[in-house]
Amino acid sequence: MKILKHNSAMTAPVNPKDDPWDPIVSLREFGRHVLTSVEMTVTNLCNMRCEHCAVGDSLVLKEPEQIPLDLMLRRLDEVEHLRTISITGGEPTFRKQMVDEKILPILKYAKERGIRSQINSNLTLDYERYEKLIPYLDVMHISFNYTNEQDFYEIGFANSGHPVKKEVAYKLYHTMMENSRKLSEAGMYISAESMINYRTHDRLPAIHKLITEMGCRRHEVHPMYASNFAKGLPVLSLDEMRQAIHSLLDERNKEIWMLFGTLPFYACNNSEADAALLKRLREEPMVTVRNDPDGRNRVNVNMFTGEVFVTDFADIPSFGSVHEERLDVIFAKWLNEHPLNQKVNCYCEAASCCGPNLLVADMYYKDTDFKSRKAITF
Repeated sequence: MKILKHNSAMTAPVNPKDDPWDPIVSLREFGRHVLTSVEMTVTNLCNMRCEHCAVGDSLVLKEPEQIPLDLMLRRLDEVEHLRTISITGGEPTFRKQMVDEKILPILKYAKERGIRSQINSNLTLDYERYEKLIPYLDVMHISFNYTNEQDFYEIGFANSGHPVKKEVAYKLYHTMMENSRKLSEAGMYISAESMINYRTHDRLPAIHKLITEMGCRRHEVHPMYASNFAKGLPVLSLDEMRQAIHSLLDERNKEIWMLFGTLPFYACNNSEADAALLKRLREEPMVTVRNDPDGRNRVNVNMFTGEVFVTDFADIPSFGSVHEERLDVIFAKWLNEHPLNQKVNCYCEAASCCGPNLLVADMYYKDTDFKSRKAITF
């Protein structure tokens, strides 16, 4: 196993000055995009069916066998510049056996190697299965788009395909909130993500208040784009999205790290409103804007088939398999050969911007050549 030299930066909690998931960090260091982040889909089982779920169409009721854990750990060990791993699903903790036999060994590997780790979970199951992760996990990432238990019921089970009693959903909602409080008090770093969409855009301050009360250390905010279950949902205008962000910034708790990502606003846009928003985001304390890791410094590995994907949400087929190639090799093929990557692979140091991801470009900037533009100063 490759062991990185441990230092205070690796052992301290992530913070606004240390976001190793942002591809601009390695881009500045190496002068090009390199693979520093690997995400693993460890399950397609989930006890919820959220209307905005980015992988909703892949959720199942029964799963096949997974690839050997040793193979995955070997492929991770081969990644020369690995800085972060993420574990996602489905609900990764849905089965206790998965927690004990796959998740904990992967997290221990990350801890021993000196790399950051994250799990994407809904925190609605029993406390004990999360508690055992505390010594090894850097970030517990949850989705939180609710102002009350009714919101949770309507959003979290919108695509269940069968009736779900409100009482059942309400209980899960309160379990999630209580787990978040207890785990935070026990030392787990919890980051709650909210989507900016047709339901939440005028409720973000209220959502933020609950996230603060749950003990979360970070509030992530990302626009919702037309992917998977969300394809048929109403699309916000750029004006509505911009106003939602300003409203949240007006009322937020300034002691909580606000991390914005995949925003459709760029310094090269000929827009005073965009320029004003980006200036505010740069100057606000405890606020950062993360460039999208997908296809820039991250790949996703399907732990059932071994297939490797370069982006979570765009409709790009598998780019290779861990059964056949090293992850660095697969990533290099995407970076150097695929025409879609060439379309959005731009970088502006003046704006600290790696350009739009494929979904953003397709939704709001279909005919825009970002590589020919420069940051505008108003």
